[in-house]
Amino acid sequence: MYNKFIAYLLWAVGGFGALGLHRFYLRKIPTGILWMLTGGLGMIGSIYDFFTMQSQVDFANYQKAIGNMPKPSDIGSPMRHVTDGQSHIVHEKDTIERIILRIAKENKGTLTVSDLALAANTPIEEARKALDDMVTKGHAELRVRQSGSLVYAIPDILDNDEPLVN
Repeated sequence: MYNKFIAYLLWAVGGFGALGLHRFYLRKIPTGILWMLTGGLGMIGSIYDFFTMQSQVDFANYQKAIGNMPKPSDIGSPMRHVTDGQSHIVHEKDTIERIILRIAKENKGTLTVSDLALAANTPIEEARKALDDMVTKGHAELRVRQSGSLVYAIPDILDNDEPLVN
């Protein structure tokens, strides 16, 4: 993580921002070179940096945190997902069916397309197709809540106390 004190120290040591050392520190290489060649854009950019340094460091830390997040392509790496306020870890090796069953178990036997899309980190259309495949194979049923919303029910896990209309 980037430190605000170090950024201000580099700003001061680098000719009050004219050399752009603080920009190199924050991985703003192109503008660091520009600052170095133009004396911090004639010191106007250096003054701007002095007043915005805190937000620049915060943004650089945010970008670094986003860059360190696991990506779906990281095979076998655990990914934390939150559904209905509960957090659980999904491993890339988990099949879509296992994720469907896990969510259904957490939700008393029912789940929505959105639940699956969030938990499996997959587009909504892929989640809908996976759930429709489960219905086609006879492992799930498409039902309507009393509120009118559509849910997929897994009969083996379904909590019969949940009011659903066939």
